Amino acid sequence: MIRHFHEADYSWDDVDRLIYKNDGSPFKDVTRQVLFNGMGNIPCQLRYFEVKAGGYSTLEHHEHVHLVVVFRGQGQVLLGKHIHDVKCGDVISIAPQELHQFRANKGESLGFLCLVNVDRDKVKLPTAEELKGMKQHQEIKEFFESC
Repeated sequence: MIRHFHEADYSWDDVDRLIYKNDGSPFKDVTRQVLFNGMGNIPCQLRYFEVKAGGYSTLEHHEHVHLVVVFRGQGQVLLGKHIHDVKCGDVISIAPQELHQFRANKGESLGFLCLVNVDRDKVKLPTAEELKGMKQHQEIKEFFESC
C-alpha cells in the first residue's frame, strides 16, 4: 500500500483528518491522521499530528513510549521538567510516565509523526498538585503562559 503525501495541505491519500482527541482532555487546534495502524508482526501505529500556530497538545503522561519526528515547522516540547525548542527533522523519545506537551508557539504550525504501540494504556493528566509544583519552575510557568 502507498499513501501519497500532499505537501499543499499536509495530508495523505485516503487518510481522514480527525480531531486530536475525544476524551475531554484539554488541547487547542490539533488534528490527527492515522497513517499506519499495525500489520502482521508490526503492532505499531504511525500518526501525524498538526498543531496550528498558538495551539498545543494535551499535557499528559502514560506508560507507553512515544517516538516523535518533527515533520513541519517549529515549536516547543515540555519533557518532564524541561522545555526544548524543536524544529523539522528533530527526533524526540518520550519515556514511560514522562510528562509531555507539544506547543506551536513559534508563530507557525508544528507537525509531527508519532509512533506508538497499537495497544497502549490510557492517558493520564497531571494532578492539580503536580501542576502547582511544575509552575514553581519559571521556565515551565512561562511555557504554560506562551499560548
